[in-house]
Amino acid sequence: MLLLGLAATGLPPAAAQPAPPTPHAGTATAASAAALPTPEISQLEASRVEDGLLLGFAVNFELPRSVEDALHKGVPLYFVAEAELLRDRWYWRDKRVARAERTWRLAFQPLSRRYRVSFGGLNQNFDSLPDALAAIRRLPNWRIADAGTLEGTGHYVEFSYRLDTNLMPRPLQIGLGGQAEWTLRLEKTLRID
Repeated sequence: MLLLGLAATGLPPAAAQPAPPTPHAGTATAASAAALPTPEISQLEASRVEDGLLLGFAVNFELPRSVEDALHKGVPLYFVAEAELLRDRWYWRDKRVARAERTWRLAFQPLSRRYRVSFGGLNQNFDSLPDALAAIRRLPNWRIADAGTLEGTGHYVEFSYRLDTNLMPRPLQIGLGGQAEWTLRLEKTLRID
């Protein structure tokens, strides 16, 4: 519509073209999001031990610019790993045998310029964001089931890892619904031998 209005006034077509986007325009955000590597589950393995089933995982992802900016402005980020152990049943839905969940809270401390990763009552401080992210991207020996739940055969694990925006402060959740940059969800199924 802008082009039609300018053409009607007699301006040359070169003047009718829109100005190039500024660095803060939405196209720059979309371009920076496209430059990030695709998130993936790089490792997922399970091992049976005497007292249950251990799961080890590693995920690879980078924070988009808008998520990193929010973190630096004092918004804590929550990452959740979930594992469900299921057993095959031919006559009904597969039976859920065990379920485990782990939540990490990542926050930036502006006074000390450090990053804090919290899990339960444990806190760990890091000097850089890559070091803090490395602490929540992998978990080697996570016990997800007791030994008594592994009776029989036909077990498999459904694993998921996500950035949980539902745990963020309520006013911040309102505008995040349709933004793809705030969506991180990885899923994988692993058959147990």
